[in-house]
Amino acid sequence: MRLLCLDVGSGTQDVLLLDTKQSVENAVQMVLPSPTVLVAQKIKAATARGDPIILVGETMGGGPSTHALKRHLEAGFKVYATPEAARSFSDYLEMVASWGVELVSSDEVASLETNTLIRMEDINLQVIERALSSWGIRFAPDVVSVAVLDHGAAPPSESQRLFRFRQLEHLLEQRSTLESFIFTPAELPDYFTRMQAVARSLGKEVPLVLMDTGASAVLGASLDRIVASHRHRLTVNLGNSHTLAFLLDDSRVLGLFEHHTSRLSLAKLEELLKKLVSAGLEPREVWEDGGHGSLSLETGKNPFLVATGPQRSLLGSSNLSPYFAVPFGNMMLAGCFGLAKAVAIRYPEWRDEIEGALIVG
Repeated sequence: MRLLCLDVGSGTQDVLLLDTKQSVENAVQMVLPSPTVLVAQKIKAATARGDPIILVGETMGGGPSTHALKRHLEAGFKVYATPEAARSFSDYLEMVASWGVELVSSDEVASLETNTLIRMEDINLQVIERALSSWGIRFAPDVVSVAVLDHGAAPPSESQRLFRFRQLEHLLEQRSTLESFIFTPAELPDYFTRMQAVARSLGKEVPLVLMDTGASAVLGASLDRIVASHRHRLTVNLGNSHTLAFLLDDSRVLGLFEHHTSRLSLAKLEELLKKLVSAGLEPREVWEDGGHGSLSLETGKNPFLVATGPQRSLLGSSNLSPYFAVPFGNMMLAGCFGLAKAVAIRYPEWRDEIEGALIVG
């Protein structure tokens, strides 16, 4: 069978097309600019031309595109957006409108006077198919698995950061393992609006599995041969925007925290990791420092420290002696390998075939 695994971050989108008849090392693997970076580039080009822009499509990740949008508005240029596209910047459409964005319906788009129409979407399989066809690669996945970081649509009275972490806690209450962060479309909570948009974009042509990006990278890191030999682990995924650390007993979650990578120094990160192991990390400590939050359920038992993610070099000089995971020889695809494992977890009928291909290397 063929699995298409897409890990969509704020800096890159990582692609794995895995045929279970081949070794993982021979699978198609790509690291490309993320969709939000590409949208930001289009907005910046329109700003340079002085053109008004129209944003259509689906809700997607913000970050770079949000910064570009605000600079376009600050320069005095017009922005129109459909509600679905506008939610890429905030689930509160009143806030987006307060920036100067004019919300329009899909029916109104054709009547607007601008040639710069930008489509918002985290996933575009047609683009990937066209790219692979240039190399004569058959694109016919039997299942698609996608990872995105979804803040969720928080109530107006609640912090978005706090809301996301509260939902992570709620998921762990139901199933205290990394499996808590794996969904099929039928299992997907309504408040995860970005994941819902991915599901709408892909439709129902092939089975779909969705996962949170941090959890998928941590799950993928466990497929590294050295990591797999340690039951008790402290795995930290240092992403371009977010850092998530999981204290684990095999796949059981004993604690976690989520912070913004840009707010972390080596000293601060080391302190947080030590406190997580000892269950001494106060629930609001990370949130009050500008992050999302922390949860301590049990103390760790001399956990093996594992680092992954594109900003893992932050731990490069750490005296905590982290191990830098390289599952199947490619750290940047850790999230995609985790997504392949997630499909095996969610679909028992395919488990043996997928896990047979994911022999820990």
